[in-house]
Amino acid sequence: MSDNVGLTTPRGSGTSGYVQRNLAHLRPRDRAAPYPRDLEQLKHRQRQPDQGILEHDRRREVEVKVFELRDRLEDEGIEESEIDRRCDALRQDLQAKLDAPSSSSSRHHPAQPRKNFKAHQVHELADAKIKESERLRSALKISKDYEEGSHWRKQEDRLRKAQEREQQEQQQGTGGESKRDRRD
Repeated sequence: MSDNVGLTTPRGSGTSGYVQRNLAHLRPRDRAAPYPRDLEQLKHRQRQPDQGILEHDRRREVEVKVFELRDRLEDEGIEESEIDRRCDALRQDLQAKLDAPSSSSSRHHPAQPRKNFKAHQVHELADAKIKESERLRSALKISKDYEEGSHWRKQEDRLRKAQEREQQEQQQGTGGESKRDRRD
């Protein structure tokens, strides 16, 4: 026995006296409420990608392609100066394509096929999701300042105003003479 944990002696207990942690024990949570009380926190906010990381990944893809060309040319036994010239030409060509505005944003060109992202590519996934949401928004002709649930709020406002008008009419009708009294 050590540190006053476990049995003083294992004799007669039917156990070896070895003490181990209870893995089935559930510790109580720190917060009592499992949901936020603030309604602003419940609103969906699109995760914004880090543009620096996206740019780094694009440049890295260019350098990977250049490195693959260099490796292939070295295996073929081409001179170093020719390899450098071809690699520089490929790098400039890929950089020009990277810097050129995307033609997929035009309405006349079909959208690029959806790219499958890996789990660690969270910024690329967020960027693709934003672009997909933007395409869907423009296809459905939803305004940029649309707020989710605003249609229901407008309906509730109209209903509340109609009820208020009815109450005002009833109060005006009961406050003075009724319509029947005026006719008689």
